[in-house]
Amino acid sequence: MIVAIITALLLVLILLRVPIPFAILGSALVGLIAVGGLKDAVGVLETIPLSAAGKYSLSTIPLFVLMAHLVLESGALGSLFDSARVLVGRVRGGTGIAAVLAGAGFASVSGSSTAAAATLAHTSVGSMIKQGYSERLAAGTVASAGTLAAMIPPSVLLVFYAITAEVSVGVTLMAGIVPGILMASALAIAVYVMALRGNAPVASASSFNEKLRSMLGLLPISALFLLVVGGVFFGVTTATEAAAMGCVGGVVLMAMNRRLKPKAFRRALVSTVTSSAMILSIVFAAHVYGHVLAESRVTPTVVQYVSELNIAPVGILIGIVIVYLVLGFFMDQMAILALTVPVTLPIVLELGFDPVWFGIIVILVAEIGLVTPPLGLNAFVTSRASNIKLETVFYGIMPFLVAMVVVVVVVFAIPSLATFLPDLMQE
Repeated sequence: MIVAIITALLLVLILLRVPIPFAILGSALVGLIAVGGLKDAVGVLETIPLSAAGKYSLSTIPLFVLMAHLVLESGALGSLFDSARVLVGRVRGGTGIAAVLAGAGFASVSGSSTAAAATLAHTSVGSMIKQGYSERLAAGTVASAGTLAAMIPPSVLLVFYAITAEVSVGVTLMAGIVPGILMASALAIAVYVMALRGNAPVASASSFNEKLRSMLGLLPISALFLLVVGGVFFGVTTATEAAAMGCVGGVVLMAMNRRLKPKAFRRALVSTVTSSAMILSIVFAAHVYGHVLAESRVTPTVVQYVSELNIAPVGILIGIVIVYLVLGFFMDQMAILALTVPVTLPIVLELGFDPVWFGIIVILVAEIGLVTPPLGLNAFVTSRASNIKLETVFYGIMPFLVAMVVVVVVVFAIPSLATFLPDLMQE
């Protein structure tokens, strides 16, 4: 009963637009006082956040966030779209496909989907519209491509899931590579199909020298990605060490592009502190909320109930995925992970499924939540950055949702797509 009350309170606070960390912590406090009284609640607040902050793996998050902001300040991402357009512009819908490829390139050095959508909107939407693309197709492509940062390492969402689920951060990041490539390919195919149906323009052909220069322009980002991901894959570095190396790489890129200036560096640090404070405050609040769940023994009760159901394990898992899909329409993705993983993961383990693969499925579903109404953060960001009506952006996203759902189904049906690279790491 207590859990039901605090859950209802949490939903009310979220609907009232109370910041997510305060909504979680406020509802958790009510539960703590109801379960053990004010004295016990104070004791939990004195110990739980401190123990949560002491986790070494948490340092990965601010480091990856800092790496992303340093790369942004370096200006190295500004040419991603132009380089991709030179390489594939001759293909029908090539400029849209270039936006997807630029989104994948951005994702390879940044774990922020909203930042990816905003950057792509500034660099590619106007160019696509000038070439004859409709506002719907241009905005839908960019908003959808921005979600790739949620899956392709170094994804902050993947790191957040790994920490919450208490699985290896490095293994989880590696598990996201193949599904991330599949998602990028599916979005590119969707652009191509819509371009064929809508008779999208074809850009002029580029010379061999132009294509060669474009490929050379992609080298700094590619090198940084290989440095970070390669170090984790080959066991040379931990995820935290790789993130630190990525920060150094970001500084080097700033210096190479002559942008290593005090103001730019300060902007990167301030943005990192702001983003990290929000993420880590969710972690601390979620740990307090999790303590309430532990004291009320909700998780073992739910696990026992589910294990006694006369339903195939796959059927139960499909139900869980559908719940995540619905939650993604209304809640912040990190809040969903923080609140639900402590309950759903024991069920998944009891059913005999791989926790890392389950995390990949959850993040793939989270990508859908980033572009679906009414919350759809990437749609809002794209609308604001490109000055296109929100309804137009949402309408343009709809065809891409089909491609995204197909990828979820494929990875769900073939778990080895997510576990293939992690298995190689363990050999």
